[in-house]
Amino acid sequence: MCYNIGHHFHDHPCLHCHPHSYIRMVQHLIERCLLLHMNRDQCIRALAHHASIRPLVTLTVWRELQKENKDFFHAYYHSINSPRPLTSRYIQRAPRFTKLKK
Repeated sequence: MCYNIGHHFHDHPCLHCHPHSYIRMVQHLIERCLLLHMNRDQCIRALAHHASIRPLVTLTVWRELQKENKDFFHAYYHSINSPRPLTSRYIQRAPRFTKLKK
């Protein structure tokens, strides 16, 4: 543990005291956001809100991950932006179900 600027203890690595550990922690949290199918802006907001990580730090780490893993992010963006087959089937069938019920 170390002190932050406001002299409060915190359990995660400090950006100023342990920058490498801090960046690895942010990378790990971004990976968790990816598992939850969040886009970049949702991830930035979630880390700011839940982990008190500055948006600029998250954005910088996100961009570096994107540079290092171009193919992954291309496929990832495609998967989160395309409609899910189950959802689209449900939407198509919902009106038919309503008609049958009347």
